[in-house]
Amino acid sequence: MSTGKINVSVENIFPLIKKFLYSDHEIFLRELISNATDATLKLKHLTSIGESSAEYGNPQIEVKIDKEGKKLHIIDQGLGMTQEEVEKYINQLAFSGAEEFLNKYEDGAKDTGIIGHFGLGFYSAFMVAEKVEIITKSHKDEPAAHWTCDGSPNFTLEAADKTERGTEIILHIAEDSTEFLEEGRIAGLLSKYNKFMPVPIKFGMKTETLPKPEDAKEEDPAPTQEVDNIINNPNPAWTKQPADLEEEDYKNFYQELYPANFDEPLFNIHLNVDYPFNLTGILYFPKLGQDMNMQKDRIQLYQNQVFVTDNVEGIVPEFLTMLRGVIDSPDIPLNVSRSYLQADGAVKKISGYISRKVADKLKSLFNNDREDFEKKWNDIKLVIEYGMLSEDKFFEKADKFALYPTVDNTFFTWEELEAKIKENQVDKDGKTVVLYASDTDAQHSYIQSAKDKGYEVLLLDSPIVSHLIQKLETSKENVTFVRVDGDHIDNLIKKDEEQISKLSDDEKETVKTAITDAIANTSYTVQVEAMDSNAAPFIITQPEFMRRMKEMQQAGGGGGMNMFGNMPEMYNLVVNGNHELVTEILNADTDETKKRLITQSFDLAKLSQNLLKGEELTSFIKRSYEMIK
Repeated sequence: MSTGKINVSVENIFPLIKKFLYSDHEIFLRELISNATDATLKLKHLTSIGESSAEYGNPQIEVKIDKEGKKLHIIDQGLGMTQEEVEKYINQLAFSGAEEFLNKYEDGAKDTGIIGHFGLGFYSAFMVAEKVEIITKSHKDEPAAHWTCDGSPNFTLEAADKTERGTEIILHIAEDSTEFLEEGRIAGLLSKYNKFMPVPIKFGMKTETLPKPEDAKEEDPAPTQEVDNIINNPNPAWTKQPADLEEEDYKNFYQELYPANFDEPLFNIHLNVDYPFNLTGILYFPKLGQDMNMQKDRIQLYQNQVFVTDNVEGIVPEFLTMLRGVIDSPDIPLNVSRSYLQADGAVKKISGYISRKVADKLKSLFNNDREDFEKKWNDIKLVIEYGMLSEDKFFEKADKFALYPTVDNTFFTWEELEAKIKENQVDKDGKTVVLYASDTDAQHSYIQSAKDKGYEVLLLDSPIVSHLIQKLETSKENVTFVRVDGDHIDNLIKKDEEQISKLSDDEKETVKTAITDAIANTSYTVQVEAMDSNAAPFIITQPEFMRRMKEMQQAGGGGGMNMFGNMPEMYNLVVNGNHELVTEILNADTDETKKRLITQSFDLAKLSQNLLKGEELTSFIKRSYEMIK
């Protein structure tokens, strides 16, 4: 038996580990099982290259709770350690056995899936344990060793009578951590962190139902047997080649990732790259609809099949954080506790690769089955539009598959849209005017006026449409977007020809003054225009610039646009000077008649835009009944 001091440079290293090194105490189990996995995979590699004569077999890792003894056991059947190796790897903090192993077997070991890197994972055990034991037997023909430490720099190391290869870690759980003696708590942690570890993990037993014998009666119960409860899937879909998977395999894996989600994903993107970095994974497009506030952080980040986090900001481009799935890369730089992503050039490369891969997949889906792509557009457009706004390279690629639907449910690419409207929707200055609506019901009359002119009207109704329009106007040449209720139709696309006014300039001013005085509402600016006599007499519009700035601010424009978000709603009341009702208002024989005609017409215009509410609506209804008596 020998005794000694762990080789550390500070006496209080254990309190530091317990309080500061790891952000969450529960990850001790992840670290210890990662070590057990490393030991198993190292043995697999050594036996495969003939450097170990041990029989690899079908090893597994076992987690056992001894609630009465207040102990938690993690047992592996890996390569184990000699007493000398315990001295080297356990008693010298931050000396990583996995890293040394990778350096030694550089040419052949990189694909073994070995996890360890920092050499501190084992000591996370002291966050929850008042004493830790290691009983280990090497795959070499040497005696077993028994190491014990009570959380101080003092340890004991002696021979043990263990005869089977592998390592058993025994945690004597501290009084403030007895939650980790509860079966449900450990099962939850295994499911969270170790669900896809590459070595089978046993946690207790489960009852399995067997087929009934052929001679069994119908009322006879089916036979059962007790089998190992293996809690993980060592070969998840993302570790396989896309050619080896069917569509059903991808759907099944989605349900494995999100068992409480009953919606099937729209499609998936399989990531598989080994240069200039190693990355695998599967991303799924769920049905997103219009919800900007839907839950993000549903993509799970793994490192060699060890769950790290579901906060993938920085690794996955922000516009893709609404997707779901898995990303696994040993090249992602994490801090010592694996809790935080560290700034690194590789991260930008990974993010750029994922963005390109998604764009290529979307283009492929569009090219291969446009009809199906159009059907899914409303469920995926939010991600695509967000990507077009946030990444110039994605914007360029999206030009080939981004769709612009019309109010008649026809879909155009940008190139197709330009070709469709280039003749009819060009104003007198040669600028192409793209008309759009955001609500087909609320803007029906405006849409109809535009369609009567032969104009195409897009339906752009996502919450970030104002930002997208701004981006398109700055990226496309000589193009402007105008919402159909931004002005009366003749002003939306101004042509050379002008309507002849029935009213003189003096009469226009008289009508404008009378209406301004009658409505007495500073939110409305009165404009008297010469329009087609069949057009509505009173039309309410919102100035395009002001409305768009407010919408951008509400959708997260920030910055200087806050000034617009805080301003009251402003409208234009466009009066058709050529309509006979306006002539009637001008020629009314009494002020009372004139005011009644103006008020009723104004209220009708507001009603058509859902702007008539409360007391004003009540007064309008009462007045309308009185007029038809």
